[in-house]
Amino acid sequence: MKLLKSVSLGLAALTLAATVSSADTLEDTKKSGYLSCGLNTGLPGFASPDSSGVWKGIDVDACRAVAAAIFADPSKVKYAHLNAKERFTALQSGEIDMLARNTTWTATRDTSLGLTFAAVNYYDGQGFLISKKIGVNSAKELDGATVCIQAGTTTELNLTDYFKANKMEYKPITYDTSAQTIEGFETGRCDVLTSDASQLYGLRTTLKDPDSAKVLPEIISKEPLGTVVRQGDDKWFKIVRWTHIAMLNAEELGITSKNVDEMLKSPNPSIKRFLGETGKFGEYLGLDNKWAYNIIKYVGNYGEVFDRNVGKDSPLKIERGLNKLWKDGGIQYGAPIR
Repeated sequence: MKLLKSVSLGLAALTLAATVSSADTLEDTKKSGYLSCGLNTGLPGFASPDSSGVWKGIDVDACRAVAAAIFADPSKVKYAHLNAKERFTALQSGEIDMLARNTTWTATRDTSLGLTFAAVNYYDGQGFLISKKIGVNSAKELDGATVCIQAGTTTELNLTDYFKANKMEYKPITYDTSAQTIEGFETGRCDVLTSDASQLYGLRTTLKDPDSAKVLPEIISKEPLGTVVRQGDDKWFKIVRWTHIAMLNAEELGITSKNVDEMLKSPNPSIKRFLGETGKFGEYLGLDNKWAYNIIKYVGNYGEVFDRNVGKDSPLKIERGLNKLWKDGGIQYGAPIR
């Protein structure tokens, strides 16, 4: 069902979330003919329009991958562009089927909102973007700073905790969207902009003079960013979770969007299972047995998605770091398909 009415957080929202979750999200999505996916209002590398108006990014590809798994067509997605305050209500109410909006997995969000985090598609941490002209090289030199921050995010509490722990003072200036925070920073309303480090690198590229600002070395929090679904529909949760796992396993197995058809001929049992040549793993998920093949064919493996959106093939040039596969020294680890 596609409920369009928004509800406030709290008991009413949880009650409605439970009602929506009692439905079969997969069947409702198939009937509608598209996946409804919540995205950021605009964040380079995660969800932003290109010069042709086509939305691209890691989170966009998370949505496209689920659509590919269901429909064998990554274009069957309708995007809802949500600010931080709107995102959970939209999912709770059934306005969207899943949320892929650079959202941090926390205990409160996972246990009190009627929602469940399905997978972590980017391991991040909170940092600080500063204007070079203020002459600061460490976050511990920010005592008395004016800080631009986005409302409704985990960064607010992290910022308070960090400054309190280091016996420093600051003046917050709060905005509703990331675009407003970078505008406030660029116009000099604040000395510092704080957010997830990946977001800071993306926002820095939108400045008229990106070289006028730098990201400080300190990372002050853990920010596992991931996809989110409503509680109560385990089948849907598993589809979203295993879509991400499939992209990780494809990278580990050496399967890419370019060689996936050639890989159909592989004698490797793990590859044959992955691509649906043997077994009934798609059937177990309520999907076609080519579900994983379709994800990689039309979207790519995790490494491809990372590199083109935020990594070496993107303007952001962010290092893989923690988002490397486990075998390469990172913590991205896909459970086996067997």
